[in-house]
Amino acid sequence: MSIVDRAIAAVTPPESNQDRVEATQKARSESNGDDWLAIALDHHDAIRTALKAALSAAPDQRTLLMKRLAVVLNGHALAEEIVLYPALAKAHEKSHANMAYTEQTATKMQMAELERLDPASEDWVDKLKHIEGALLHHMYEEEGHWFLEIKRQYRDQATLKQRFLEEYQRYVGADG
Repeated sequence: MSIVDRAIAAVTPPESNQDRVEATQKARSESNGDDWLAIALDHHDAIRTALKAALSAAPDQRTLLMKRLAVVLNGHALAEEIVLYPALAKAHEKSHANMAYTEQTATKMQMAELERLDPASEDWVDKLKHIEGALLHHMYEEEGHWFLEIKRQYRDQATLKQRFLEEYQRYVGADG
């Protein structure tokens, strides 16, 4: 963690795990179970699962599990960037949409750095923990606030679902 990251963390401590659980539950309650929001939340669950698997893996399995994480993470991120963040901006949340793009770009850069580290090293574990913290906070923002605004304010929810699925599947594949 950089000096800047440490300073920011000291001034603005991250939300608690309980806060994250409550945000996810709230978002699930606003979903109809088969809409774009449910799909995005399922992706978030898959990302959390992939993070845990990579962090708990033996060093000889870390690269494979990091690549599996990258597939779901990149597919999800691209679908959000192409479909959901423009909808967030249209829902009068342009600053949040800009923040979301910025956070996802930073995560992609961190993932690229992770690829260059020795998976048996403590630096690799530290980098993935840093990525995990950033992702958990990002998903908390989406689940607790941003996605709910899209759900409330964006008129054409059916098109969001169709386009979100199309973009995710374009990257991950139809079985993804």
